[in-house]
Amino acid sequence: MKMKKHFVVFFSPGTFLAEQSEKPIDAWDVKTALAMVLSIKERHGATPYAFQFITRERTEAELDSRTTKHSGFYFLGGKILTVKDLEKRADPKDSILISNMKFNRWKRVVENRNSWKWVQPLEKGDKVLDFTPQAK
Repeated sequence: MKMKKHFVVFFSPGTFLAEQSEKPIDAWDVKTALAMVLSIKERHGATPYAFQFITRERTEAELDSRTTKHSGFYFLGGKILTVKDLEKRADPKDSILISNMKFNRWKRVVENRNSWKWVQPLEKGDKVLDFTPQAK
């Protein structure tokens, strides 16, 4: 018998890597995940910039489950930027980001400031939702 369960993983800015909070969810439902996001708070007051759905499965013979399916990222608002946008902005603080985008051939990134500034590549299958963070 195969067991299957859905989860939503919330991503918040961390010191070096994103902080993650994983919660069970009945189905891959954006509205339900958006309602859940308001209760997520990580270290230093960081709140989510994105979430992703995952499905885990296992058989009775398996001790641990494994991720069998995942969605793209659902970014909670943010600004979509290209290299041209960043070059036009002419902020010296963007120089490493511009270099990384060119080297890694990232066409677009999402800059999110829901709590702390976080910039991440916008990949195929990712979506930027119309989202306004709650007042601090």
